[in-house]
Amino acid sequence: MITLFTAPTPNGHKASIMLEELGVPYKVQLVNIGIGDQKKPDYVKLNPNGRIPTIVDHENGDFAVFESGAILIYLAEKYGKLLPSDVKGRSEVIQWVMFQMGGLGPMQGQANVFFRYWPEKYQPGIDRYQKETRRIYEVLNARLEGREFLCDEYSIADIATYPWVKIHAWAGVEVEGLPHLKAWMTRMWERPAVQRGLAVPGKVDPEAILKSAQSIVVR
Repeated sequence: MITLFTAPTPNGHKASIMLEELGVPYKVQLVNIGIGDQKKPDYVKLNPNGRIPTIVDHENGDFAVFESGAILIYLAEKYGKLLPSDVKGRSEVIQWVMFQMGGLGPMQGQANVFFRYWPEKYQPGIDRYQKETRRIYEVLNARLEGREFLCDEYSIADIATYPWVKIHAWAGVEVEGLPHLKAWMTRMWERPAVQRGLAVPGKVDPEAILKSAQSIVVR
């Protein structure tokens, strides 16, 4: 049994999609970041950074894993799925996971903040982060030309990336003119485990939670 501490954000959905794809039993603990659950002492013991998601693997001595990319890698290695075992294949997948963690997440996260939440419309900030997010989308589009997924097979790279690209409109970033990216988005959405993962943690108002978290550094 695994406990997933999460909220309905792209990073949270990475973990829930992964668990659904693996088909392993897990229970969900909502972390209401709107009221500061992520800063409570008991939670910070699990995740020193006070962010979501976090998993606790009760089969492994209640081992806690934080940071969404680290959770994906941990689960892939534990269950031997969605991450190649050969050195080159594994490296390629992890490169694209890091591309999401170091590029797409931070840039689109800031686009969300400046476009949706900043008290005043600071156009240079909006332009800077929307343009950089679109540039990253163009990199993904080029990568997906002639491919079904980001690497040779469906992997944690796709799981890491899709929840962010899915909410492109929230950041005010268009995907028009990116046919390979759009086709990949359709393929991702058609996966039942992806749909189930996106429904976790249930009926919560994601807009209210995201708005309350506007000061959080997004990764």
